[in-house]
Amino acid sequence: MSESKVRVRFAPSPTGPLHIGGVRTALYNYLFARNHGGKVILRIEDTDRNRYVPGAEEYIIESLAWCGIIFDEDSRKGGPYGPYRQSERRFMYRDYAIQLVKSGHAYYAFDSAEELDKMRSRLKSAEEHLTQYGPFTRMEMQNSLSLPAEEVKRRLDAGDPYVIRIRIPENETVRVNDLIRGEVLVQSNSLDDKVLYKSDGWPTYHLANIVDDHLMEITHVIRGEEWLPSAPLHVLLYRYLGWEKEMPQFAHLPLLLKPEGNGKLSKRDGDRLGFPVFPLQWKDPKSGEISSGYRESGYFPEAFVNMLALLGWNPGTEQEIFSKEELISQFSLERVGKHGSKFDPEKAKWFNHQYLTSKNDEELAGYLSEYLNSNGVTSSQNTLLKVIALIRERANLLPDLWNNSRFFFIPPDQYDEKVFHKIWKPETSALLKDFLSQVANIDVWEEDSLQGFIHTFIESHSAKMGQLMNPLRLLIVGTNMGPGIIDIALVIGKEEFLRRVSTGLEKLNYGK
Repeated sequence: MSESKVRVRFAPSPTGPLHIGGVRTALYNYLFARNHGGKVILRIEDTDRNRYVPGAEEYIIESLAWCGIIFDEDSRKGGPYGPYRQSERRFMYRDYAIQLVKSGHAYYAFDSAEELDKMRSRLKSAEEHLTQYGPFTRMEMQNSLSLPAEEVKRRLDAGDPYVIRIRIPENETVRVNDLIRGEVLVQSNSLDDKVLYKSDGWPTYHLANIVDDHLMEITHVIRGEEWLPSAPLHVLLYRYLGWEKEMPQFAHLPLLLKPEGNGKLSKRDGDRLGFPVFPLQWKDPKSGEISSGYRESGYFPEAFVNMLALLGWNPGTEQEIFSKEELISQFSLERVGKHGSKFDPEKAKWFNHQYLTSKNDEELAGYLSEYLNSNGVTSSQNTLLKVIALIRERANLLPDLWNNSRFFFIPPDQYDEKVFHKIWKPETSALLKDFLSQVANIDVWEEDSLQGFIHTFIESHSAKMGQLMNPLRLLIVGTNMGPGIIDIALVIGKEEFLRRVSTGLEKLNYGK
């Protein structure tokens, strides 16, 4: 196969917001296709109408666009293999299901929900290892294999509800060749006769995705590990439909694990530990519950993508920061691991910090000005640049630019009680009053003059630096955070500095 013919697809179901594990699957498909000069397709698999969530498809598309994952063919852009939404391809799948029935590789099943429950209960009571509809139970059920042909015809003609199930072979070893895991062998007796076509006229995922992958000439199916148990069924379907020679190569990606490493990363983990598991903020259309997203939390899409790429793929070097072009040129499935990758929310912040600090002061000042505008604050560009220079190294996420600098623009209206009780001594009030009266006489409000005055003042009062500077920080900032006091004083200016110290003393009722 020439590299120019590589065709991959990302095929999400619009049953809710896109998990970051799904984003990583889309990313690996994208990187693989671009590395091989191939095409990447977005196909919306919306055949499960019971789980369909309004707005989910739009959310998926917007999320992937934010990540910079550009598709060559999709439901909006179109392409030569459309439609790219399975609900719009609905009526083509029945023909393939009937083809399988005619060839003896599938059959009609008329069992009611009650009959299925009785079968499973009977097997469970008998302590059978497998409690499923398959090679060892199908002849006891109501289907076109167990019933006389006349009865089957009568039921079909009468419009009795039915599903079409695959006929799994007995005592066969099914081989799945996986580009990440090597050859996977599965005994067919452990498989069940999955439903391929439902009684409501909709195909299941298993039939629809095989038909679509074949018709869209997909060469590589790169998907999550959770689909590995279904791979033997899919291999059989390719064989039964006569497409075995055109069967795509499979690659099943490892799971994203909880930070503790025990189990698949879930929304519950994000809620518990305070980090997003979705690329964008999501509002549940039924409950109204809002889940946080990486975009709204202040992550750069480039940092988010860089972080995700390394959760499962190892470049083989110590390099951690990659541009999109570098990821494309270096990505290979051979370097994707078999084992799950623990998600580290602190490492995610580290990645964003690297991208944030790589930007110049003017760019970061632009981001900070947006926060000022939304808080009704105005400032000169010169002041913004001074502030950014002082706080940029302390910021991990974009909101940190504002959270770590708001005291430059808005004076404190309350003071951290814990800090107050820790640093405020009986002599503090008198020391600050004396400092306030003397510092007002400084004519040149510059670093050298302020630094010299403070040292002289400390020495003349036989005090320690912390006895003055820590209470000053509390009065100017409201807590014990921020850059050096002299740096803050130079940015806010002499008048504001004096006003904050005086106001703070009055509010704390220690200036009298």
